[in-house]
Amino acid sequence: MNALRKLFFCVSLFSLLICPAFASITVSSPTSGATVSSPFTLSVSAPDCSSQPIVVMGYSLDTSRSITLFRATSINRSVSAATGSHTLHVKAWGRRGAFCATDVSINVQPNPLFTPITPPVWAVSVSSIQALDGWSGASDTEASGSAIGDTSIVASPSLDANAREFNVSFLDSGGERFYAVFGEDNTTTNFLYDTWVYLDDTSSQIANLEFDLNQVLANGDTVIYGVQCDGWNNTWDYTANTGTPANWTDVWVHTPYYCNPRAWTINTWHHVQIAYSRDDIGNVTYKTVALDGQTMYINATALSAFTLGWGQTLLTNFQIDGYGTAGSANAWLDNLTIERW
Repeated sequence: MNALRKLFFCVSLFSLLICPAFASITVSSPTSGATVSSPFTLSVSAPDCSSQPIVVMGYSLDTSRSITLFRATSINRSVSAATGSHTLHVKAWGRRGAFCATDVSINVQPNPLFTPITPPVWAVSVSSIQALDGWSGASDTEASGSAIGDTSIVASPSLDANAREFNVSFLDSGGERFYAVFGEDNTTTNFLYDTWVYLDDTSSQIANLEFDLNQVLANGDTVIYGVQCDGWNNTWDYTANTGTPANWTDVWVHTPYYCNPRAWTINTWHHVQIAYSRDDIGNVTYKTVALDGQTMYINATALSAFTLGWGQTLLTNFQIDGYGTAGSANAWLDNLTIERW
């Protein structure tokens, strides 16, 4: 195709303009074919696209339909990815609708500097929590919409023929919270949450996946160890109370680490491990989050105690938030184990 025909082709496509010959996206890091550790640094610049000034840039991984966008002509961001081969798609949009893209192939290897927390040998371990009786569900009243759901034990998909399936139907991005009591302990200060998660093709309708542990202290305050994979902001988040235990304001704090459940590989099991500890008044230190062996060091401390009037208990929550005006989604948990010391 000669230059004149290329120009005619580009003009005829107008807002869906794809002109790789005129693209000026420069990916400084990582280079195509590079072997990297997660998280890696994505460094990109694009002064123009088909002679149009850039207004928006973005990137995505593999076949994910979720794109992280920036109103900028460059990107310099830490990106997390599971171990294995990936295609990084870098994209830019011009002021009058031009679209340019380039792909970078990378191989992600385990980072030897990032290792998960190992509990001591005397830790108390409660395993197969997903198989306990008494799991219940409730619509998240703090969400914008509403949801209903049910849960049951299934033999497939499962790692041990004893997985728990969760089904949610939602309106206006509503969320359903499932919960179960697994013990009573008001003195333990260190925890490791460890589970396996399976998603099917309905993951395209999941905004967030939330993994919580609640512990009621001797003074009656409830410490909420809350962590979520946030598909709205593409981050791992943790819970914090920006008020006081009696006059609390709960917020999600975004970390620099990437997470979006819609980007998780479907029809496979994913390993989630979360480590945290607390002090005597309920300040929680969120230490690490590991997804499929890639451990991210959060190392952030925040007040996470709330005066809720609950009885002495250890309780875990698993919440699915919907993505969109209406829909339904499924998820499975297996080998849910919480260790404490």
